[in-house]
Amino acid sequence: MKQASGFEKIAARCWNLLNEGKPFTPIFVTGTMLLLFITQWTSGAFWGAFFLGFVAVLPLLVLYYVYDYPLFLRNYLWIPLVGYLLIFDQFSLSAAMLGIGLYFFFTVFFWGTFYYHLRIGTSWLNFTRFWKLVLKNSDSTSGNAQEQLPKFLLILSIWTAVIETSLTNRGTFDWTTLAFFYAGIWLFSFILHHYLFDWKPAVKSDYTKPVKSTPTNERVIMIVIDGMRKERFQEANTPFLDSLKKNGTEYSQMETVYPARTVVCFSSMMTGTYPLEHGIKSNMVWNLGVKVETIFDSLRKVGKTGRLLGIAHLVDAMGGDVDTVTAVMNNDVADTKIMEGARQIMLDKNPDFFTVQLIGTDQTGHARGVLYDDYIQKIEEADKLVEDYVHFLHENGFMENTTLIVCADHGQADGIGGHGHLDEGERFVPFFLNGPSIAKGKIVEEKHSLTSVAPTVAHLLGAPIPSHSRGAILEEAFQDRKEEVIK
Repeated sequence: MKQASGFEKIAARCWNLLNEGKPFTPIFVTGTMLLLFITQWTSGAFWGAFFLGFVAVLPLLVLYYVYDYPLFLRNYLWIPLVGYLLIFDQFSLSAAMLGIGLYFFFTVFFWGTFYYHLRIGTSWLNFTRFWKLVLKNSDSTSGNAQEQLPKFLLILSIWTAVIETSLTNRGTFDWTTLAFFYAGIWLFSFILHHYLFDWKPAVKSDYTKPVKSTPTNERVIMIVIDGMRKERFQEANTPFLDSLKKNGTEYSQMETVYPARTVVCFSSMMTGTYPLEHGIKSNMVWNLGVKVETIFDSLRKVGKTGRLLGIAHLVDAMGGDVDTVTAVMNNDVADTKIMEGARQIMLDKNPDFFTVQLIGTDQTGHARGVLYDDYIQKIEEADKLVEDYVHFLHENGFMENTTLIVCADHGQADGIGGHGHLDEGERFVPFFLNGPSIAKGKIVEEKHSLTSVAPTVAHLLGAPIPSHSRGAILEEAFQDRKEEVIK
């Protein structure tokens, strides 16, 4: 297994500036404006007008960073644009056309074709499918065309109007009307998100209640099949995973967190709490490291060890507890290489808690879409790889008194394997446990959260619950176990 290099870790952070929707918007409109007026770069007057225009659109840039406009709320983004066209008589068709052209070039050709070909080996013809995925996408990335188009068209219109008014000296720009216009958009956005954005998962107000217990397991091994959509998993031919599920305890209503981005979800699983508390709110991590205790910290308190094998992004949240794997390799061999690394880590480090992230399913969903056979094939390949890995664990004595957890960190919606805003297919994820202390053939239908991972692992291994954990210990899965609640 090839580890992620220092360059790849930096490159991953840079890419997230363009991949995550919030930082993308200001970067994209600034670049578009510079290209639009490239012939005037030598003019001092232009630069004065350019920065005046930037100041004019800054409230909009802040607004679109604060408010997500998730799922159907993105339809309301067209209302401010229509309002601008009705109130102001300044609209640049050239700016709009350049912006639209650059956007689809970036998403469909640079990202969907060139980037994915170099990184995971997709076909040079991937654009023939990718354009359809971009138009349907609903997540919180820059590839969400229905969100990004009305945003950048409005910003480009205002910015261009200020520049052209300043350079032509044809009167003055109507700043007073713009101020009232912005006030209206801010109020409009507040009302929408306060009254219509009502599908966020409930956040538990209380911390996890610890219970008196001695360690019941010597080891917990967790396999996260990144981006595995629940109903597509149920449609796939996965005999080994199905056997683990049927002979263990399944949580049929296991809910991910919001926003359902990979680094966010892993941070919540490893801390037991929500983004508002652990501080990781997207794959773009501005301040490295979670703000609260992790399960790895808890294990160290009792002389035990934990490791996480995953992509470079996860280092930003959990630092030295992560063994990285490069994500720059052909997607047909990525998970095989990861499992080779997982074997070596078990032999070399023998952790008490070990999490492995398989990335092939997620990458296929992003590059090729989740409603195609390519995606099902990756889930079926993951089934065989997990089977081979568990057999390795048995053969080398690692499965004695061990609980195995298999789950996804988030699902994926239609479009470019979208996830983030909890669209259909994202919210509820496959989740089941198997082991000597886990009930067999049990299905728990009560709604639970992935924040339960950290406290459950701590409980099984006899470690203290992470300090800010709010998830419930998954006690329904334990066979005939009676614990005393600490008051």
